Amino acid sequence: MASNDGGRRAGMIRAAGAVVWRGDETAPEVALVHRPKYRDWTFPKGKLKAGEHVIAGALREVAEETGLRIVLGRALPPVHYLKGLRLKRVDYWLARATGGSAGGEGRGDGDEVDEVVWLPLAEAGRRLTYGWDGKMLRALAGAPLTTTPLLFVRHGLAGSRQEWEGDDDLRPLDERGKAQARALATVLGGYRPEVLISSHSARCTQTLQPYADRHGMEIVTDKALSESGYDPREAGRLLGELLAAGRPAALCSHGKVLPELLPMAYGHRLADPHIAKGGLAVLHRAGGRTVSFERYVS
Repeated sequence: MASNDGGRRAGMIRAAGAVVWRGDETAPEVALVHRPKYRDWTFPKGKLKAGEHVIAGALREVAEETGLRIVLGRALPPVHYLKGLRLKRVDYWLARATGGSAGGEGRGDGDEVDEVVWLPLAEAGRRLTYGWDGKMLRALAGAPLTTTPLLFVRHGLAGSRQEWEGDDDLRPLDERGKAQARALATVLGGYRPEVLISSHSARCTQTLQPYADRHGMEIVTDKALSESGYDPREAGRLLGELLAAGRPAALCSHGKVLPELLPMAYGHRLADPHIAKGGLAVLHRAGGRTVSFERYVS
C-alpha cells in the first residue's frame, strides 16, 4: 500500500516523475530523457512547486520534459537519495503515453532536457545512469502495466457542521475546500475517470465539479453514498456495478462512509481505511483483482 503526505515533511526535497511506456504490454518501450547539465540518462522528473500536489507535479514535469500526454497507472517505489546535506524523495508512477508532440521523441524542452528516446526495457536498463532507476525499471514486472483505476475521493473542507444552520446535505465547500476541488481536477485528470458518482450532498458534488466541468462530464448522484442516506446493500451494489464495468471511475463520499466502501471494493479489511478531507485513495485493478492501493492527501 502506497501513501503520500503531499510533500509536507520539513527539510525534505520533493520531486515527482513517471516511467512512461508505450507499445505492446508484453514488449514495451520506455521514455528516457538526457539532461546535459548532469550528462545523465534518467526518467522524466522534477522538483515540486510550493504547495503543488505530488501527482500534479509528476504530470507537469513529464509534459514539460517530453511533451507527452500520459495516463497514470500504479505508483512505483519512491527513490530517496542525498542532495547535498538534504534528503530528496522522488515519487514515480507507471504511466502510459497517449500522445504528445512528435510522440515525445527527439529533442526535449531545450532547457533541462535536450533529448528524449524510447527504448526496450533491456536497452533502457543499460542506458540509465543511476542504479536506483534500474531497480525501479525492474519493479515494472511486479504487476500488470495496464490497470483500471477506481478513485475514492473524500469531499473537501466545508466549514463547521455545528455552525451551519441549514440542511447538512446543503452545506457547501468553504474557500479552502474550493481550492482543494480545483487541485483535484488536475489530479483526477491524471487517471482520466470516465464515470463520476457522488453522494448527493453539495460538498461532495462540488468537489468533483471542477473536473466534470473541465471534461464536459455529468456527475451521477446517489443518496446511498451520503451520510444521511447511507445504505450498505445499495452502496455495495453500486460498487459492484462500477467494478464489473471495468471503466476508470471516481466516487466522492464522506469520512463516515468511505471506510465502509473501501474494504468492500478491496475485498478485505484495511488497517487504516480513512481518507483526509480533499484527499483520495486509488485502487488499481487488473484481471478482476486489486493489484495496488494508494492514498494521497490534498
